[in-house]
Amino acid sequence: MDMERLQDELRMFKDRHFPQQRLRSSLTVYVLLALSYLLIIILFVVSLSRVSVLSSQLSEQRSELKQNHSSNEFKPGYGNLTWLLPRLSVSVLSSQLSELRSELKQNHSSNEFKLSVLSSQLSEQRSELKQNHSSNEFKLFPCGPEAREWEYFSGKCYYFSLRVTSWQTAKALCEEKHAQLAIINSHAKQNFIMYRTRDKRFWIGLSDQNAEGEWKWIDGSDSTAGFTYWKEGEPSDSNHNEDCAHVWTYGEWNDVHCTYECYYICEKPVPL
Repeated sequence: MDMERLQDELRMFKDRHFPQQRLRSSLTVYVLLALSYLLIIILFVVSLSRVSVLSSQLSEQRSELKQNHSSNEFKPGYGNLTWLLPRLSVSVLSSQLSELRSELKQNHSSNEFKLSVLSSQLSEQRSELKQNHSSNEFKLFPCGPEAREWEYFSGKCYYFSLRVTSWQTAKALCEEKHAQLAIINSHAKQNFIMYRTRDKRFWIGLSDQNAEGEWKWIDGSDSTAGFTYWKEGEPSDSNHNEDCAHVWTYGEWNDVHCTYECYYICEKPVPL
């Protein structure tokens, strides 16, 4: 039993380093996303600068063309020849401006797609990191990080009290913890509880208070139909008032009066 507990602790210790690897992967995605934003801003500023220069040149050409038009109104013989070059320059600049705007629009769409892909990857990393965190948290604290006084065994969580009390009070205290007094229905569970209690008296969820000699578990199931581990000669019902059971020496079961003060064991399912 000690060897199994040691192996479990070693496996849990190894799993503690797994979230750090996932954290580094998530940080890489964050860095890539930040660099992408920076690159988009730089490209946008450069493109705007080029558009501004071309727009300025186009305005100058139009102003010059307007002046030439006014001047050539007084020179009919040279009007068509004088207008030809400015018109060609304006046409070229307009074409370049249109191409630049189209290129800027395409780059914007491309960068939006890249950002969308990176955002999707980041979301997947976050989801995977969250799942791995939950998985590793379960491995470290299967009964919940806020319930470290509970011990895990075979799909159930167990609480071993540090105070003694009567059987009825122990039952109520377990119910306050959304649990019940422990039911021992297998050799494996018996060995676990025997190892943990170490010959001290602990209440379990077994009694014959409703009908003398009919020992039933706290969930209403009949103990005589399944696993039992009574001490030799027990239950004896000494003085006709021993109606509650506890584990004692070597984990064997013994009946005693229900007002006797023992430690107690609570049992509940693993939290979802």
